Amino acid sequence: MQSQDVAQRHAPASGPAAVERAEAALVEHYPRLVRLAYLVLPPGLGRGRRALTAHALAQRALPRGRRGAARVPAQPSGRGSARRNPGDPASGENDPGYAYLRERVLRAALTAARPHRGLTPPLPRVWGLRLVPRSGGADELALEQRLSELSAPARAAYVLRGLDRLPDQEIRKILKAAGVDDPGGALASANSVPAQPGLLSSPAFDPCALQARPTDLLRRRQHTRAALGAVAALAVCGALLALPHPGWGPDGAAAPAYAENPAARAALDPARLTRVPPTAWHSAARTDFSAWPARGPLTGDKDLLRRALAVWARPGQRVRVSATPGTQTGGPAGPPQLLYAGRLDSARVVILYDGLRIARYAEPADGTEGAAMDFARVDGATGAEASALVLGRADGNVQYLLAPWVTKAATRDLMKPAAPPTPLTVTDGVTAPLTSPALATGNCTSWTVLQWSDGSGTRLSSDLGELVPAHLTAGRPGAAGEAAGPEGLRAWAPFACSLATERSAGVRSVNAWDYAEQPLPDGSGAGQWACTRAETWRGDGAAALAQFRVPGSRYGAVTAKGTDTAACGPRDPHVLAGVLWKSRGGHWYLLAAGSPDTVAIHASGGITASAPGSLMISKAAKGARAELKGTLAGGRVIDGLH
Repeated sequence: MQSQDVAQRHAPASGPAAVERAEAALVEHYPRLVRLAYLVLPPGLGRGRRALTAHALAQRALPRGRRGAARVPAQPSGRGSARRNPGDPASGENDPGYAYLRERVLRAALTAARPHRGLTPPLPRVWGLRLVPRSGGADELALEQRLSELSAPARAAYVLRGLDRLPDQEIRKILKAAGVDDPGGALASANSVPAQPGLLSSPAFDPCALQARPTDLLRRRQHTRAALGAVAALAVCGALLALPHPGWGPDGAAAPAYAENPAARAALDPARLTRVPPTAWHSAARTDFSAWPARGPLTGDKDLLRRALAVWARPGQRVRVSATPGTQTGGPAGPPQLLYAGRLDSARVVILYDGLRIARYAEPADGTEGAAMDFARVDGATGAEASALVLGRADGNVQYLLAPWVTKAATRDLMKPAAPPTPLTVTDGVTAPLTSPALATGNCTSWTVLQWSDGSGTRLSSDLGELVPAHLTAGRPGAAGEAAGPEGLRAWAPFACSLATERSAGVRSVNAWDYAEQPLPDGSGAGQWACTRAETWRGDGAAALAQFRVPGSRYGAVTAKGTDTAACGPRDPHVLAGVLWKSRGGHWYLLAAGSPDTVAIHASGGITASAPGSLMISKAAKGARAELKGTLAGGRVIDGLH
């Protein structure tokens, strides 16, 4: 009865209702669909032509006629647009209408990207103006260059993974449905470009945020028929020429003002910034960012603070804006709280807090050209998660601003658990530079973390390329402790390098759990099974890695990964994973291990085997694949990570 209901809810609909449903999905997800087409189209077209073509492909994705309308899937009941946030990368994953339009847009973009294919969409077309997306910074330009070297299917695979956060298996299906002959090859090519989901959401890749420039003004002024169009173009030109040069006046790199209501003016007034007294944290109800005092030698520089607030509300064309996944970049709703204003190396830095986000403004010490604005979500942050912020990174190092309750700071190599920590100098809450693993390149031979104490305990935080370092814990999910203890350090040592997979992913905390130890069939000792789970600030996108380390090996190897899964987390403290292992004698085995409450493990597919308890060893052939299922003590069946 239940399966029949599900089938009815997902059955295709036809007629006007289906077209209206598709149109509603197009309106709701239009910015994402246009961005998808823009990123897949060949960069050689030019940014302006590519933007208009992306709009044309998205608008032409609606079905035509009864036959096309019959292919539109019905919207599942209870999943209306009111429950989705169009800005969320996962907002369309349960919307069949969005999936249908995404496939049509992707197919059209791939077709348009083929050599000798005409790209002259009839609509939209703008006469007398040249429309181009906003300029990006060095990171955006570098990513666009890397994407231009990929084929169109590879760009599509990269964008589907970065924008819609889809697993590789789902991406293969979508590419196949869009007419790609070799989805596996496209995914392999996409892997050559490092994952940078935050950059894909940059305004530099947003064809819906266009800048207008005049085109053929002089020629059109010579034609009487085009007089009206020339006047309009000259008006646009005059408005553009009236814009001050970047670096002008008290607002620095900010764009022209557009918000004149009293609330907006109050939010941009440096005199109304919230400033917490230095001793307020002693009696504060919560140990979070709201208890931080304003620190730094430039907290009285009203011109600097005015520029920071203005750029936050109206970032100019040349301002580099970045945000962790799921973080909004709009201006503050009211006067934010000032946490820091000072100099760092050759830059002036301002850090602000609006109750939900940390915003860091940075400008060169000799002007405002090259200003940057970075955002990170911190809603619900307290204790360890609200005790350190990244002030800046340079020359492979990072400097932190620490909470006022931090009494001592040091550095520690996570891969050397027995080595003592190195004391770190702290001046007015600012640490001396320490090595940043987020900036490291080449082989992973060390992983430097920040160790700090607040009078109630010692904790570890790791820089993962964001404004807020990730809090490291160790132990069984739901009962994990601090990673700074001896057991936590031993648990993290073999698996520290796996933190590199979570760079710039909006990570809030990462836990390491040694959940099993498995004797090896050749008598060479016991292998160590661990699960590391990264929780995010936005709630979704949590990643669980199953890792296995053989005796004598310094590093663990990732054997399975689960994204958007509850496994190995507080809500579901269970995990099951397996690995093909070759003994010293040259024999291949399937090794599988579940969490301690696993009472049976079953393997199917390329390997058929079963074993009672939480461990399984089965002979296997090289390259064999198996699907794992485990039975828990209460009878529940869990799937293995893969």
